[in-house]
Amino acid sequence: MDSQQRKARTGRLAFIAVATAASAALAVGPGFAVGVGAADPPAPTPAVPAVPAESSPAPAPATEPGTKPAPETPAFGAYLDYGPRGVARMAELSRWLGGTELRVGHTYLPGDRWSNIEGAPGFLDVWADWRNAKNDRMFVLNVPMLERNEDHVSDAEVRLLLRRGAAGQFDHHFRRLAERLVELNVPDTVIVLGWEMNGITYTHRCGPNPEAWKTYWNRIVTTMRSVPGQKFRFDFTPSRGRDAIAWTQCYPGDDTVDIIGMDSYDQPEGLSFDQQVKEPYGLQEHVDFAKAHGKAISYPEWGLFRNGDNAEYMRRMLAWMDEHKPLYNTLTDYCPHGVWQCEDNPKASDVYRSVLFGRTPEEPTTDPTPVDPTPEPSPDPTPDPTPTNPPNCSPMDLGEWVEYWIGGKLCMRFDWWSRSR
Repeated sequence: MDSQQRKARTGRLAFIAVATAASAALAVGPGFAVGVGAADPPAPTPAVPAVPAESSPAPAPATEPGTKPAPETPAFGAYLDYGPRGVARMAELSRWLGGTELRVGHTYLPGDRWSNIEGAPGFLDVWADWRNAKNDRMFVLNVPMLERNEDHVSDAEVRLLLRRGAAGQFDHHFRRLAERLVELNVPDTVIVLGWEMNGITYTHRCGPNPEAWKTYWNRIVTTMRSVPGQKFRFDFTPSRGRDAIAWTQCYPGDDTVDIIGMDSYDQPEGLSFDQQVKEPYGLQEHVDFAKAHGKAISYPEWGLFRNGDNAEYMRRMLAWMDEHKPLYNTLTDYCPHGVWQCEDNPKASDVYRSVLFGRTPEEPTTDPTPVDPTPEPSPDPTPDPTPTNPPNCSPMDLGEWVEYWIGGKLCMRFDWWSRSR
């Protein structure tokens, strides 16, 4: 996206410091993490607009689905949070959708430093556990190509960094990431590498030196594929439209690309869905380009944006994906883009829920059909259990960040010195 279209990004970079703080807190003596739903951590800057604190994100719309014959449902999910709460919230969203299963889990590696791009210990574990719980699940991981990825690095420095990457100076970071994913038993992870490279937001952008960028991409893929046991699929995902450079100029070649994705938000202001389809480097060109290269398509990021609560965009985008059968899609579900964790878009939320309510690969798609909500109220997300303290235990106030990462307040046993406990 260009500078006028840049969307808010979640603060995904603070977990290392938090984990260290939590470890220090636990070192004071025997204790327990109590409670299930700790408060949201303080929002870093820049940050995603705050998610509502209530356990039920949005009122259930007064609609239930009517059915019509349709093709098999593509695998889908939603980006809900980058950490453990993102995994937990998938079950809540599934309940809101009448039991429709979210088969795709999606998160991002922090791009602040190389150690995090390598997949810092503990960050990916909960996602790996979720993926391995069912054979048909898909884990999608956005991987930055350079550190300081959101630090507004100059074009001149980006050109230098891309040349260094093309020369192999950063290969070892991606080898370590591949090894970690294989160790966690998620060797089939979909890697969305260097996403939105056609824009100006990220340090890993293509525009300053497209040839070096493509060579660097190829080195990363070759390096990760060299790790024994890997089965990675690499997703080349520009943002829709031309942006700073035509995304076709950044395409690194068929040998190192498995999927051709597109991040497609409802923008710019006033642009209709038909225009989003027909614009240069838009939705239709994406589908045609992928077909010409024999690649599956995907939509790793999509959602509402500059045109507000646009039910027509939501309806048309869902229909577009039903028609063109991407390998997967994941809605960005925070304000202003989302429909479940964001209460600002009730009309689009109604459409999304009605279309996907109770859907399975064996069942038909749905159209929203208004019904009387009184006899059969819409299912709400299950509220968080009330936190309880173990016996002989006194809760400690360690601050919101620490309590979030350890799953609740740390409870100190006041009889811990007793040999008879």
